[in-house]
Amino acid sequence: MDFGLSEERRILRDTAARFIRDSYDMKTRHALAASAEGFSRDKWREFAELGLVAALLPAEVGGLGGFGEDILVVMEEIGRGLVVEPFLATAVLGGGLIAELGSEAQKAILEEVIAGTRLLAFAQGEAESRYSLSEVRTRAERRGDGWLLNGQKSVVLNGDSADLLVVSARASGAADDEAGLALFLVDAAAPGVTRRGYATVDGGHAAEVGLADVKVGEDALLGEAGQAFPAIERVVGRGLLALCAEALGTMEVCRDMTLDYLRTRKQFGVPIGKFQALQHRMVDLCLEIEQARSAVMFAAGKLEASRPERERALSAAKNLTGRVGRLVAEESIQLHGGIAMTWEYALPHFAKRLTMIDHQLGDADHHLERFIAFSQAR
Repeated sequence: MDFGLSEERRILRDTAARFIRDSYDMKTRHALAASAEGFSRDKWREFAELGLVAALLPAEVGGLGGFGEDILVVMEEIGRGLVVEPFLATAVLGGGLIAELGSEAQKAILEEVIAGTRLLAFAQGEAESRYSLSEVRTRAERRGDGWLLNGQKSVVLNGDSADLLVVSARASGAADDEAGLALFLVDAAAPGVTRRGYATVDGGHAAEVGLADVKVGEDALLGEAGQAFPAIERVVGRGLLALCAEALGTMEVCRDMTLDYLRTRKQFGVPIGKFQALQHRMVDLCLEIEQARSAVMFAAGKLEASRPERERALSAAKNLTGRVGRLVAEESIQLHGGIAMTWEYALPHFAKRLTMIDHQLGDADHHLERFIAFSQAR
């Protein structure tokens, strides 16, 4: 099996890596994260001009691919640069749902997304849902020739800066039924929509979104009412792959910073990397990262497989990157010592991002249970 990248994907990777290296240092990143929206719209448009947003969407909607390998290449470089722009929220989740279910008129919105001029957010999670994709209590009721939405959404990634929300709501059925879910495009400035934004521990942004008698037309419905769950699961799967790829890039930066520190920090007149106990810990760390990379590459190749095969591979990758990410964060900090706890040093910011990645779209324990469930269902 050939695990090498095609020429086009090598160019994509090199373009992303060069741009981030030249214009996205840690000082710039901190300034962007501390801004009102938590990122730069100008920088987002620059990423879009380079084709990095289009690479995450299929060619049928004007993108450049959107395959598992494309997500892997782009998001790994995003992880290396600790980029705070909304790739996951806008391109992978919000854009992915419109690409999956949208009408021709709705898919036209993606032209603005690809150009970097419109931002999306997927309003899915709720206070009682934890990681369940089917636990949705927000209600959608037919009113005349449209719909009335009522409910609360929690921890909506980049929800405070989005221009358009992709909102999941229950059109029928019990609160935890997979059947009965619907998706709606909701203008973030529409009457009845409230947003309370806040910064997250890793430098990102999220929001609590309220929907109080929000009226939308029939043209706001994505796909068929009550049949949205399969598309939600598929697109969240793409999000899982994106997070795993981002974690790989982040882990490799932590590894390289730690190796460099072990080679330069001296104790008893020699670099501490000469001490066998530390060498053993570093070797174990490198082996775990390579194992995680194998799982993520396997998941990327299964993105278009049958549901059980796809979901097993994605949950296995998310479980492993979650566990290895925690190990990398802990070991890197311990091998550095006190300097790894200071704001001025880059390492702790990468470690915080690894911690947050584990909890987004389901933590390691959740995906272990999910992997077992799909394995037993065979």
